[in-house]
Amino acid sequence: MPESAPAEQVFANARIVLADGEMTGHVHVSGGVIRAVDTGAVPAGAQDLEGDYLIPGLVELHTDHVEGHLAPRPKVRWNPLSAVLAYDAQIATSGITTVFDSLRVWPDKRAVGMDGDAPVLLEAFAAARAAGALRADHRVHLRCEVATDTVVEDTAAILAAHEVHLISLMDHTPGQRQFASTEHFRSYYKKKSGISDDELDVIVATRLDYHTRLSRPNRQGLVALAHPRGIVLASHDDATPEHVAEAIGDGLAIAEFPTTLEAARLSHEAGIRVLMGAPNLVRGGSHTGNASAEDLARRGLLDILSSDYVPASLLWAPFDLVRRVPAIPLAAALRLVTKNPADAAKLTDRGEIAPGKRADLVRVRLAGEVPVARAVWREGARVA
Repeated sequence: MPESAPAEQVFANARIVLADGEMTGHVHVSGGVIRAVDTGAVPAGAQDLEGDYLIPGLVELHTDHVEGHLAPRPKVRWNPLSAVLAYDAQIATSGITTVFDSLRVWPDKRAVGMDGDAPVLLEAFAAARAAGALRADHRVHLRCEVATDTVVEDTAAILAAHEVHLISLMDHTPGQRQFASTEHFRSYYKKKSGISDDELDVIVATRLDYHTRLSRPNRQGLVALAHPRGIVLASHDDATPEHVAEAIGDGLAIAEFPTTLEAARLSHEAGIRVLMGAPNLVRGGSHTGNASAEDLARRGLLDILSSDYVPASLLWAPFDLVRRVPAIPLAAALRLVTKNPADAAKLTDRGEIAPGKRADLVRVRLAGEVPVARAVWREGARVA
């Protein structure tokens, strides 16, 4: 269980990374809120951070890592509550204090491991929250596959039972967006799910049919569900000017993982925040050959980083970015994983170290080139 927050605490002798720069000083916290950021005489009883970095808690908008805890191998299912708690611990120790748990709404029961388990996981998160067992602040991100037959109805049922904060509109049809060819789709999901070639034949044919008949009306139905509820909407794997124009027309706020430089540029110019994977940056490029996060950062087109499938990458990426691109200061690099995602998700109470903001903080020390989260606080309470 996370510790209770002390009534008053001061973090001193820290290299504090603010939204627009760095300073050496101390941070005064009370009631889970930052009260002052100062230099000069250190109050008695302050915690000495020994010159380590003190940064805002990281804000993660897109990670489906919890699904790997629930189904760690093809045809293996873990206890949902145990899976959620293991995932939560990994999230917190990675320096992430706010996480949007990305849960698939992909109704295709013939494809084990592809259809997602949003209702099961939502109930497990609710149980963990009721028990006071969660370290991070967990929010709901539904990844809705538009080329399926019941995605709108399934999403509406979830909205009736749970608070949802973000919806991404996905289309993983063979030959579309991320999967530029049918063979790419087949290779990826055969390896990931362990299903046979015959089963994949049926899935591919069905998906192509669904894309033709259902993608656009389903997308319109999901947009109609989201906007009246104030749910933030994101596109996914945009590749063409037509994809970006559709996102603009539908009032989307975030472009997740655009696969081409052109789509990223057009999204950014339209005021849609461009989100890329931190693993893409740390690895030096996309593992599927798509657009490079580092290249977008160099061009000023990168707004947000997401850990995607490696939670630890979210802390590593900004420190790695300033090493790769010295013209980008650490404060700007850290905004990609703190203030920018918080602002995109309409969370104005966090994402930076400033008076009045939540005391979501991470103490960081470099081990060579790798940043280590030595301590993590959420609203002033030590959680890792």
